[in-house]
Amino acid sequence: MKNKKYITENEIKKNNMAEIVTRCAIIGGGPAGYTAAIYASRANLAPVLIEGMQPGGQLTTTTDVENFPGFPEGINGTEMVMLMRKQAERFGADMRTGQVTDIDVSERPFTLTLDNGDVVKAQTVIVATGASARYLGLPDEQKFMGLGVSACATCDGFFYRKRTVAVVGGGDTACEEAVYLASLAKQVYLIVRKPFLRATKVMQQRVMDTPNIKVLFNCNTLSLYGGEVLEGAQIVEFQGTDNERVFDLPLDGFFLAIGHNPNTDLLKGKVELDAAGFVKVQWPTTQTNVPGVFAAGDVADPHYQQAVNAAASGCRAAMDADRFLLEH
Repeated sequence: MKNKKYITENEIKKNNMAEIVTRCAIIGGGPAGYTAAIYASRANLAPVLIEGMQPGGQLTTTTDVENFPGFPEGINGTEMVMLMRKQAERFGADMRTGQVTDIDVSERPFTLTLDNGDVVKAQTVIVATGASARYLGLPDEQKFMGLGVSACATCDGFFYRKRTVAVVGGGDTACEEAVYLASLAKQVYLIVRKPFLRATKVMQQRVMDTPNIKVLFNCNTLSLYGGEVLEGAQIVEFQGTDNERVFDLPLDGFFLAIGHNPNTDLLKGKVELDAAGFVKVQWPTTQTNVPGVFAAGDVADPHYQQAVNAAASGCRAAMDADRFLLEH
């Protein structure tokens, strides 16, 4: 990499920056990162976990989690990840709030530079930076987040039993979520901006065969409305044509199913990514193409993106890191 600026030991001393040395650095503070920290701590790897700007990850944007084993009455998403964090701290994980601004994986120990200027030198790195749901960019999306707006039907669908919801998207994920929600909700609208579905024929047929799903083709969402909670969406049909029509669609829930963006900007050109930007791992391990660098959770999972799966992969990543250190 041309013109790369390496931070020297003298620079660290001169600028009063801290150099943290560890056998295992974990980037990301969601279920994958915290679980990796629990297992790495118990393996005496003395992990340092850099939590990022949103400790807890996507679970902090949801309300109650009812599909994670061990919580029969459900649990608030933020509370659950904070319990994971506390458990990792109990075993000695070193938690650092902040963001990794640069990573050098060209040689071991790997070098992580934090936004406060501190430097972490690590024999292994576990990347657990997660993925962020794509949103439409509407002004009220964030206002109603957790109050009617969701990007995970599997997580939040149960709260909309016998109610009216909409799913935005026309691919397999949107169709799957619409069919799933139809088993719970009274009415499901599938808002599709094109005059056709992009989903596979099998998924299209499932949608068409489900009586309480109505597909709104050639439609875009202009805005959301409501008081303390979501009450509906303003929809435009045939936008920009002579047949353009704007109407209000009363809703209790509004689900985004237009994909996720993996948080991998930091890794571009440093570890191998797939076409969508997710980290490629050497299944069944969590090993990336760089020996000693592992990936866990949604950042390496374009398919499932569930908290329980992320936690499981965090366990695997810590065990892979421990095994790597024993062999190197």
